[in-house]
Amino acid sequence: MKFLDLFAGIGGFRLGLEQAGHECIGFCEIDKFARKSYRAIHNTEGEREYHDITTVSNEEWRTLHGTVELICGGFPCQAFSIAGKRKGFLDETRGTLFFEIARAAEQIKPRTLFLENVRGLLSHDKGRTFRTIISTLDELGYDAEWQILNSKNFGVPQNRERVFIIGHLRGERGREVFPITGENTGAIKRVVNGRETHGHSTYDVFGTDGISPTLKTMQGGNLQPKIVVNVNPSGNGINGNVYDSERLAPTLTTNKGEGPKVAIRVKEATKQGFAVAELGDSINFSVPNSKTRRGRVGKQVAQTLDTSCNQAVIVQKPRGLNKGGEHEVAPTLSSNSWHENNLLKVIGSTQNNAAVTDGTISPTLTSSMGTGGGHVPMPVFRDLRIRKLTPRECWRLQGFPDWAFDKAQEVNSNSQLYKQAGNSVTVPVIYEIARRIK
Repeated sequence: MKFLDLFAGIGGFRLGLEQAGHECIGFCEIDKFARKSYRAIHNTEGEREYHDITTVSNEEWRTLHGTVELICGGFPCQAFSIAGKRKGFLDETRGTLFFEIARAAEQIKPRTLFLENVRGLLSHDKGRTFRTIISTLDELGYDAEWQILNSKNFGVPQNRERVFIIGHLRGERGREVFPITGENTGAIKRVVNGRETHGHSTYDVFGTDGISPTLKTMQGGNLQPKIVVNVNPSGNGINGNVYDSERLAPTLTTNKGEGPKVAIRVKEATKQGFAVAELGDSINFSVPNSKTRRGRVGKQVAQTLDTSCNQAVIVQKPRGLNKGGEHEVAPTLSSNSWHENNLLKVIGSTQNNAAVTDGTISPTLTSSMGTGGGHVPMPVFRDLRIRKLTPRECWRLQGFPDWAFDKAQEVNSNSQLYKQAGNSVTVPVIYEIARRIK
């Protein structure tokens, strides 16, 4: 389909639609810095280019009738977001930029509308705002379908829920797009002992294609890997298992083993008063001393990006021969590896609330320090640091390829790149929807 990209930003909609085989004929974006990135990333030569959508006349839109088959747009959400003022519509759809999409659709009459907004749109004003949107589309001759999708289920580590709306022009052929399930979305699936399941297990192995990358030949017919020896002194516990090289080998990490976890406490408005962030977790560090914020720690996933991109990640400090960073596999061991990251310095408390002096080696692990020994206070280690996500990482969290970021970086500052990432849609989600639009 030939499409018109409204509220285009840096072209997240465009990238996903083009990956699915659709063709852009023009775009509209009011922010001059976003337009710089858009033109740097996409080949816009010969296309229609609009800036302020409110200044585009009905006559201009009508010139696109019969040419544009799809209009896409993530119309600004400040009127509906929980974080915004939530004023909603002042006079039905007038007073919001959704009215501009409706006005363009009325003149162009594309076969399909493809819209995006925050999840709060559904609940704003007790549902009356969303009902007005759907009623407006109905009056324009469009049958609507919608679904809430989370970016973390489409191959990117960002917890970002958005509502997507598809409008089908009545009388035109077009199949339903929703619901989209996890079956073919590239979402992470669970493979438990060789069997796919939607349940939970401590033996889950994850893969973005739904196939475990580590499971191999199984012993016998019970789908259980062969354990050669267990190095845990107690003889129990999966962290101590060593498996046959022809079957399943656990991934080595720098804190492999049972007992205390390497962690940082992050202030949070909960009964406990803090959340625990471990290596690889993200932290939203906006308003760091707030006593009312919660949900600040993302477990191996970034929370929703906003325009300031106040997201950080827990990484390992450099120590000895190990330069620090994040590791899926333990660094090479050497004869003096004892003085690298294997030395944990405790500044919190461990079992039985016994204080451990800063600078000492982690105490001997006992059976009571595992999960079966009752509640154990979380020790906090100082050999971690918090660093802010880079602009490139924020663009990656929205599914943009590095080549696109490199082009945008040549024409914009870091502050603009952060803002543009927070305002964008997640490209893999757009692609997954777009490939279903015919």
